[in-house]
Formats: sequence, C-alpha cells, structure tokens
Amino acid sequence: MENQISITAIMTAYMRAFHAAHGKPTIFNDYKAYELIPEENRRLIEAGFSQALKFQMPSMEQISPEHLKTVDSMMQFMGAANVLCRSDFAESNLVAAINRGVKQYVILGAGLDTFVFRRPDLVDALQVFEVDHPLTQSFKRERIAGLGWKTPENLHMVPVDFTRDTLMASLRKASYRCDESSFFSWLGVTVYLPREKVDETLRSIARNAKSGSMIVFDYMDITAFNKDKAAASIQANMETVREVGEPMLTGFDPDTLGKELNDLGWVLQENLGPEDIEKRYFAGRSDDWHASNQSYLARASVR
Repeated sequence: MENQISITAIMTAYMRAFHAAHGKPTIFNDYKAYELIPEENRRLIEAGFSQALKFQMPSMEQISPEHLKTVDSMMQFMGAANVLCRSDFAESNLVAAINRGVKQYVILGAGLDTFVFRRPDLVDALQVFEVDHPLTQSFKRERIAGLGWKTPENLHMVPVDFTRDTLMASLRKASYRCDESSFFSWLGVTVYLPREKVDETLRSIARNAKSGSMIVFDYMDITAFNKDKAAASIQANMETVREVGEPMLTGFDPDTLGKELNDLGWVLQENLGPEDIEKRYFAGRSDDWHASNQSYLARASVR
C-alpha cells in the first residue's frame, strides 16, 4: 500500500454502511459511512462481492450486485461480523471511559471512521486524534471537504505510517497530552503489521500514556495462519487481501495474550473469543449472522 489509499479501509467502511442501512437489528449503526465512500467505489465493491460469491458458491443462481442478499452473504463470508462487533465494543468501552473522566480518544488506523460526525454528544467531551497513513488521510480530507462536512475543532488528524513513524512522537506534535488519561482504539490493524511493530506500538503507548489509560483492539487467533487449522472463510479472506497488497501477517495466542501484554506494560482486562462474541452480539438473531471464526476482541489498561 505504498502509493494508494488502503483498500481495506474502504471495504470496512462499506461493511459498516451496508449494515446500517439493511441490518435488522443493527449491531453498529454507522449511518454516515456511505457518504464517505465514492459511488464508483461502492459499485466496484458490490460487483466484486458478486463475482467472489459466484466463485465461492457456484451453485447459487441469478447473483447480481443489486441483490441485497448477495451482498449480505458475501460480507458475512468476508468477516463483516467482526468489523461491526469490534466497532460497537470500542465505542461502548469509550462511553464508559468518558464517564470515568477520560478526555483523549486516539483512533489508531482510523481509516474512514465517522465517530466525530456521528457522535456530537460525545465529541464535545474529548480531544480526538485520528491516526492513519498519510494517503488514507488525504483521501478522507478530500471526501469531507467535498461533502461540506464541518470538521470539529477538537479533531486532530495525525499522519503516521506504522511501519516507519514513531506513534507517540507524532501524537505529541498534535497536542496529545501524556499527563491525561486516554482511550485508544486499534481496530483492523494488528493483523496487517509485523509482530515486532505491534509490540513496539503497544510498548510505546504503555511507556508514554498515563497509567490507567485503556486500549481496545481486535486480533486474529494465531491458528488462523496455519492452513490445517484455519477456517475456510479465513483462508479466503487472507488470499483476498493479499491480492490487493495488504497481506495479513500477525496473530496472537489467546491463552498467552495476558502474559504477553503484561511484558509490554499492559494489564489484560477482557478477552472475548468467538463464543463470547456470539453470546453478546448474535444471540436471538433471526438472520444468519454469527461471530467470525478465530477473531477476538481485547481490552487492556496501562499499568
């Protein structure tokens, strides 16, 4: 992804947008996401879903990009359930953190996140730092300007290439205060970074953020990288993102995550696996949505 906006950032926004428009009941209502995605990108995504579903399920007939069930089925296959659950998990924990006095919200790998435009009720209480690759942020700035959206004064867009730049130094340049408690969300990112960069980022935050600051992140079970143990949908997703130049690289062992985080300066507080996520988000649903295979949600605090 050296010279282009992250394809997965656009795909993630599309999944949130489609679900907000058509999901019943809604797991996460990102009603602003559609507007950030150019129409030509939406059409390409839906056409791609249609072709991919024909390949994965050749017995299905009369598949068209306009058919809602087609798109819905492919999104499930591509891991949209995890995208929605992690978004709700992050913002639910953020609300709790705000109630405890947190005033800084750092969105790592923000992509086309719409928090500052969806939640004016929360934005006023926060300094919001959106951290992402410079090209992705440039694309987003252009879309926001084109839509005529007013950017809140307390939004700080911080360009960072996680593979090259120092996160905390970049944040400090953007008026981030290390002496105030913060809430970090890191969604859909760890799997795309080398493990050493993931550890380096977590260690850096723990060393610089105020004790008690929190992070929520999602991660892939390390078994997903073993072809003999990975679910078919996971293998297909890995191949898809590899083909667009954003390969999945890193997973964690859920059984040792607590110790590994402790070594990096964190205390693991919550570690939700597929069964936990199924109970929390999908119990009682009448559709075919279920927790994603081998996907986890974690919450930790700085020691």
